Amino acid sequence: MALCAKKRPPEEERRARANDREYNEKFQYASNCIKTSKYNILTFLPVNLFEQFQEVANTYFLFLLILQLIPQISSLSWFTTIVPLVLVLTITAVKDATDDYFRHKSDNQVNNRQSQVLINGILQQEQWMNVCVGDIIKLENNQFVAADLLLLSSSEPHGLCYIETAELDGETNMKVRQAIPVTSELGDISKLAKFDGEVICEPPNNKLDKFSGTLYWKENKLPLSNQNMLLRGCVLRNTEWCFGLVIFAGPDTKLMQNSGRTKFKRTSIDRLMNTLVLWIFGFLVCMGVILAIGNAIWEHEVGMRFQVYLPWDEAVDSAFFSGFLSFWSYIIILNTVVPISLYVSVEVIRLGHSYFINWDKKMFCMKKRTPAEARTTTLNEELGQVEYIFSDKTGTLTQNIMVFNKCSINGHSYGDVFDVLGHKAELGERPEPVDFSFNPLADKKFLFWDPSLLEAVKMGDPHTHEFFRLLSLCHTVMSEEKNEGELYYKAQSPDEGALVTAARNFGFVFRSRTPKTITVHEMGTAITYQLLAILDFNNIRKRMSVIVRNPEGKIRLYCKGADTILLDRLHHSTQELLNTTTDHLNEYAGEGLRTLVLAYKDLDEEYYEEWAERRLQASLAQDSREDRLASIYEEGPLWYFQLLGATAIEDKLQQGVPETIALLTLANIKIWVLTGDKQETAVNIGYSCKMLTDDMTEVFIVTGHTVLEVREELRKAREKMMDSSRTIGNGFTYQEKLSSSKLTSVLEAVAGEYALVINGHSLAHALEADMELEFLETACACKAVICCRVTPLQKAQVVELVKKYKKAVTLAIGDGANDVSMIKTAHIGVGISGQEGIQAVLASDYSFSQFKFLQRLLLVHGRWSYLRMCKFLCYFFYKNFAFTMVHFWFGFFCGFSAQTVYDQYFITLYNIVYTSLPVLAMGVFDQDVPEQRSMEYPKLYEPGQLNLLFNKREFFICIAQGIYTSVLMFFIPYGVFAEATRDDGTQLADYQSFAVTVATSLVIVVSVQIGLDTGYWTAINHFFIWGSLAVYFAILFAMHSNGLFDMFPNQFRFVGNAQNTLAQPTVWLTIVLTTVVCIMPVVAFRFLRLHLKPDLSDTVRYTQLVRKKQKAQHRCMRRVGRTGSRRSGYAFSHQEGFGELIMSGKNMRLSSLALSSFTTRSSSSWIESLRRKKSDSAGSPGGVVDKPLKG
Repeated sequence: MALCAKKRPPEEERRARANDREYNEKFQYASNCIKTSKYNILTFLPVNLFEQFQEVANTYFLFLLILQLIPQISSLSWFTTIVPLVLVLTITAVKDATDDYFRHKSDNQVNNRQSQVLINGILQQEQWMNVCVGDIIKLENNQFVAADLLLLSSSEPHGLCYIETAELDGETNMKVRQAIPVTSELGDISKLAKFDGEVICEPPNNKLDKFSGTLYWKENKLPLSNQNMLLRGCVLRNTEWCFGLVIFAGPDTKLMQNSGRTKFKRTSIDRLMNTLVLWIFGFLVCMGVILAIGNAIWEHEVGMRFQVYLPWDEAVDSAFFSGFLSFWSYIIILNTVVPISLYVSVEVIRLGHSYFINWDKKMFCMKKRTPAEARTTTLNEELGQVEYIFSDKTGTLTQNIMVFNKCSINGHSYGDVFDVLGHKAELGERPEPVDFSFNPLADKKFLFWDPSLLEAVKMGDPHTHEFFRLLSLCHTVMSEEKNEGELYYKAQSPDEGALVTAARNFGFVFRSRTPKTITVHEMGTAITYQLLAILDFNNIRKRMSVIVRNPEGKIRLYCKGADTILLDRLHHSTQELLNTTTDHLNEYAGEGLRTLVLAYKDLDEEYYEEWAERRLQASLAQDSREDRLASIYEEGPLWYFQLLGATAIEDKLQQGVPETIALLTLANIKIWVLTGDKQETAVNIGYSCKMLTDDMTEVFIVTGHTVLEVREELRKAREKMMDSSRTIGNGFTYQEKLSSSKLTSVLEAVAGEYALVINGHSLAHALEADMELEFLETACACKAVICCRVTPLQKAQVVELVKKYKKAVTLAIGDGANDVSMIKTAHIGVGISGQEGIQAVLASDYSFSQFKFLQRLLLVHGRWSYLRMCKFLCYFFYKNFAFTMVHFWFGFFCGFSAQTVYDQYFITLYNIVYTSLPVLAMGVFDQDVPEQRSMEYPKLYEPGQLNLLFNKREFFICIAQGIYTSVLMFFIPYGVFAEATRDDGTQLADYQSFAVTVATSLVIVVSVQIGLDTGYWTAINHFFIWGSLAVYFAILFAMHSNGLFDMFPNQFRFVGNAQNTLAQPTVWLTIVLTTVVCIMPVVAFRFLRLHLKPDLSDTVRYTQLVRKKQKAQHRCMRRVGRTGSRRSGYAFSHQEGFGELIMSGKNMRLSSLALSSFTTRSSSSWIESLRRKKSDSAGSPGGVVDKPLKG
């Protein structure tokens, strides 16, 4: 990203003085002008060309063009290379220019926004680009914040203001910011004009949630935090006006600091293509060397005798030098083995695949009006090769819509409803929900089924009252009252909103807050608490606390947090209550509910005053402020809580999650869930979404707290799997002691299905360098892996571990900011547009709104993209070798003189006109089976995982076919023309007639070949294939016409040659013979393979044809007239249905069961043998591979 300001040395600290531009200018801070565009009118051409020629392919073709400009070595006109090169450069330049135009347009729109700036005591309208550090700006309601501002004052009491941060983090809920007390009174222009405070703070950075600085004013030293800042990109809401001091401007703002480019991802096919292109170039050099040697020998042995007729050029003085020049001539002629159009065609195909994803109505969420979006075009084919999926749980597998379900208060559990026999009532059997009509402020959408909890509240139970009092006070929710009694809560997380809403319905209504107070209506009575401190939640503390003073003057700390943290900090007197509550927590977690523990502690006045002073000093520190505050929050006197109880919130599974996971598992994709939830909750969700099943041999749970414990638990898990694998198949046993190098393959072949569940603290040890391989071996041998209590960093580390040691494509999917690192680390990142904002979407490669769409993205779009790209590449290399190698064979018959077989216009147009559109149509539209069959038979996905359709072996097969075609393409016409005559008896053989015959044969052969390769015919395929043939003949006849000869007599001198040549029956017989001989072996091979060793897709297509025939027969049977009574023919015309199977919930296994009845013995073994090879090739313990298919 380019910036308006010149590059400056890194800052150590930022100093900004209010209303003093002269002082601030000496630091040369960046202006508020932003520039995301890359070019201007003068720099576009040189800069864009420089960027394009950094691509190796473009530089290579430029080098060839330079060679063609040297007369001594060029046997082709320069336009044969410059036309395709200019076409490619122009297309790319137009695309880059269009993108940059829109960036310019966006920059101008933003930079020219108007802002009210206080200059010389007067508010003046200024463009955003003219705002400077140290200026005071006035914002009004619904305006965007122009720069990173220190909030000075606002129209709201106590200097509060409300902002929306959707452009920063995607969260649409309102957040509150507050001016420091000493500046909150600066509400009028005259006071602000005299304000000369100086801010010393951290240098520009990209941390959106942190800011530390100090304001020096009137001999006061005041701490500043993120709560005092308004960041660029935010929108002022529900606040009439506010004033702010510019701290960071333009490129220094946190919004722009976060706009860095993500890491460029390449597919495995891209990497393979780069390798193959280098091999082809080496092959090209070898051919050039052979022909150059041939030229030197021919000139020495033969050419020397014909100097009178074939004199050397003036610069050539020896046969050796002639061979040297011939080498470069052949490099030019044979360069079409790697045409420049290959790279353009690949990008066009990928773009088409991306549009198919964007246009897919079956991945469109009607509820949210959200389509699927391919945010990159470079990874589509890799969607068809995924072996590992790493998924978040909350909001990805679940809906992230939280419902207050149960709670435990003082050892009593509430939330279950029992019938008259004392049995738990199921949801459908429950009576009416609790009636909250006594509370006029209750949320009518809130439902709770256990009336005993409301009775306890109405009876005045002190523990129950204190429980809901905590929920109504310990939070950061904002309350908005649009009409009298109509409360709207804006919560930073769905959990928090659910808890405050529960307290509201049970009579403890959070009504409003100021920076220093919280007002709650407790059973109809308004009570205002003095808010002394908020100890906010973070990933380390895993709890939130507030310190409040009640109207009686008593100071109390309320805390809610994770059980793993709070239960260790309870007072010893609560042991009995702790045991009961722990039982309730385990019960709730076993039901898949999200739990929090609630506790409180009374503080004495003296300790609080001393603690508050130390907290203030820590907040004023310029360095390590966060660490100092954290240590103060962790002080012992703030421990030893009194336990109140626990809450249990339900987060329901998304629709279609179990079916999606079952289908992806059948496709041999392993799914790992990485979640921050506690172990019991995650395990229960695992069972709910069918990742874990009762049929599994064993679920290993790793919970060790030390390195030794974790290593021992992993070792025991591997031993149990090894024990089960000692007898594999038909009683074959392993007698020898297995070495560590064989461990992986044996673990992959274990009998039975296993799952691994590991906790965050155990995972921290498992990811250490000396244990990561042991963990990976164990995990990869399991069908499912669940990592609980993991941090965002650990999520990324797990993905990186699999990428590092497994030659497998990984996909990470999540919906929140805590999933961003995982999404960026994986080969493919997928963002769910859910309840946690759009940060995951912004960091992703693909996005949609529901997890169930993942099966369609992979099994349909991904598989098709991989299939199409592989078929495209195989055909592309084939047709170009068939085209180019003819020159090689001709070299042996033309004295190695670098004479071309084809007309130079044919060479120019072959790849960009005659054969470009048919292969593009195949690459964009081709299918092997319809989308319904792709979903019905998930095993079809496996060839992509094994990289079967385009690899080095397939590449050499394509090259061999191309060379075979070129041999026949040259020698059959050559042999015919040696003896053939025209109708009038004259000799048929001449150079131009031979060129037309070979070129026509080539175009027809490659057109027939692409017809054979096309599996799904559309009108576009027909039009492009037959249209390209028609265009070839039209251009051929036009170039040999009188009209072009009259206009360009030096260029088109062979008038009537095409017409005369193609009028000869011998020529057409030669073309037909060449076509048949080139194509018949391909047809025969495919016929034999289809019948002797069919692919999985061949089998599925066959079953589809059988079904169509059966349906046609049924229709014919129904046409036969009937007499007598009408009876249903259902039982007679259909096979046994799958009703019981569907009701059992195992219907997703139908695909593999149905498929097994059609597959032959040989068709199942070919994938197994390849998997075995892949397993054997993984020599190191880290080279873990998947276990063999089971049919």
